[in-house]
Amino acid sequence: MAGKSPVSIVERQCGRPGRALSDGTIRKWPPVGVEPNLHDYEATRAAFSWAAARRALAGLPDGRLNIAYEAVDRQADGPLADTVALRFLKKRGAPTALTYAQLNAQTSRFANVLDELNVRRGERVFVLAGRILELYVAALGTLKHGSVLSPLFSAFGPEPIEQRLRLGSAKLLVTTSALYRRKGVAEMRARLPELEHVLLVGDQDEIAEIPDVHDYCLLVSWAQDIYEVVRTRPDEMALLHFTSGTTGTPKGAIHVHEAVVAHRATGQLVLDLHPGDVFWCTADPGWVTGTSYGIIAPLTLGVTCVVDEAELEADRWYRILQNEHVNVWYTAPTALRMLMRVGADVAHEYDLGALRFVASVGEPLNPELVVWGQEAFGLPVHDNWWQTETGGIMIANYRSMDIRPGSMGRPLPGIEAAVARRDREDEPVIARDGSLELVEDPGEHGELVLRPGWPSMFRGYLGEEQRYRKCFAGGWYLTGDLVRRDADGYFWFVARGNDVIKSSGHLIGPFEVESVLLEHEAVAEAGVIGKPDPVAGEVVKAFVSLTADRQPDEALRRDLLAFARRRLGPAVAPREIEFVGSVPRNRSGKIMRRLLKARELGLPEGDISTLEQEP
Repeated sequence: MAGKSPVSIVERQCGRPGRALSDGTIRKWPPVGVEPNLHDYEATRAAFSWAAARRALAGLPDGRLNIAYEAVDRQADGPLADTVALRFLKKRGAPTALTYAQLNAQTSRFANVLDELNVRRGERVFVLAGRILELYVAALGTLKHGSVLSPLFSAFGPEPIEQRLRLGSAKLLVTTSALYRRKGVAEMRARLPELEHVLLVGDQDEIAEIPDVHDYCLLVSWAQDIYEVVRTRPDEMALLHFTSGTTGTPKGAIHVHEAVVAHRATGQLVLDLHPGDVFWCTADPGWVTGTSYGIIAPLTLGVTCVVDEAELEADRWYRILQNEHVNVWYTAPTALRMLMRVGADVAHEYDLGALRFVASVGEPLNPELVVWGQEAFGLPVHDNWWQTETGGIMIANYRSMDIRPGSMGRPLPGIEAAVARRDREDEPVIARDGSLELVEDPGEHGELVLRPGWPSMFRGYLGEEQRYRKCFAGGWYLTGDLVRRDADGYFWFVARGNDVIKSSGHLIGPFEVESVLLEHEAVAEAGVIGKPDPVAGEVVKAFVSLTADRQPDEALRRDLLAFARRRLGPAVAPREIEFVGSVPRNRSGKIMRRLLKARELGLPEGDISTLEQEP
């Protein structure tokens, strides 16, 4: 198998002759069965308007708009009522399916529960759970009720959970009885006076013995299954997604109900979702992808969503693609790298003929994975780029277009993207008239900037207006990511302009990890970076200097790793700790993580004129 070209493998598996050119470009696939939604990129860009995309939604009287109405009620009231909306695959046991009509009833029950508990419109409902049915019902029921949804990673440790509940002024939390115990939620409630209610999913007898909680299943079963969706304004807060920053506390990115316009449009144009499709987004809803594209976008388009409760295991995932007849698959580079390590031959043991489109997001997709997709699935993997703040896909490789492996692709219709020049202090260069100085030459590096105004753009950081305003300059949104653009308008990722670590799809702020390490009695200083990893993308590595009375040894290293894991959870805690004499800082006291990373990777250290002291 290794000796065959990707073209011969594609033809053998699917009879679809893709052409890989000498410059690495992969020619678009000829239409097979289903025409691409975006058939002509340039023509679609010229004709596209967000106003027209808004008119594709049903809407509510008086110009009101509600995400849950577009995703659930609208479908349940029409010909898709008996179509399966969500198909849940449990770790063990038989699958569970909800039609759009059943999902409407369940989400209405949850909305009525919120009324009974006196949760008001605009108050925050947090969900901390794995990919279980109750999470999805609670999420959509919250939006239907007019409250604000804030999903959390179940892999978070107690401190990140408590911090986000406090910052978000959580009124109600939905979680499982197991997570409630394991994450120490009972203990933190005394420090969270605004958290009035906790709803637990789990064994009823076990829940009955836990004080001051509600049994989720009992409350939902008692509630009425009819609810008139709240007529929220398009600019009314709907979602609160926390994203880690490099300094300070996590940022609560505010998204509004109007975001559904972009969710639906990108589901059509980028993910190429069609009526009757079976769609699988592997992301956890604790990450913005799992909400925007694991829940909202596909349901607004009336497709069937597959949800797998279990974690990645190659044979299981291939069985799902085969047995569920998945047409469109949206996953992460980390997952694809794990599958690539197992080998393409494993994929060939399964019938993946239903698969029409494969896309990936979360971190840059290396070219090898794009081409490997051809070998394993008979399809290349399509990369795309966006952020928590953008709320939806901004730049993508489209089904109808050539792929340049390693490229982010081209901007979505309705999105204006450019490359802004940065000065020696890594700040955008602003001209005398207040405009940004943009890079014109193909291949020159600069910061990716977007013209504000798309519907899913974040509308603020909760309680941090100044932090929000700093994201804009000269009429552009500053993404913080460094890119280049080639002569044909394809964008290429170069580096993150900040220190946020992306590990297996998780966004990790170094400051959070450093702060916890500093609470250990042996730690004097801590600096954290993302270290490249062939599977996870990056892993967290900490550089620690000790107090004068402690000596570095293996026992202390293990103790620090365990301490951080207990406090932060395995998804956030460091994988490696290196003892150093001191952590490099500049003269203003800021940790020079750039220098730590350069030394770790053996790269040039660059300008160290502001270095306060050597480690």
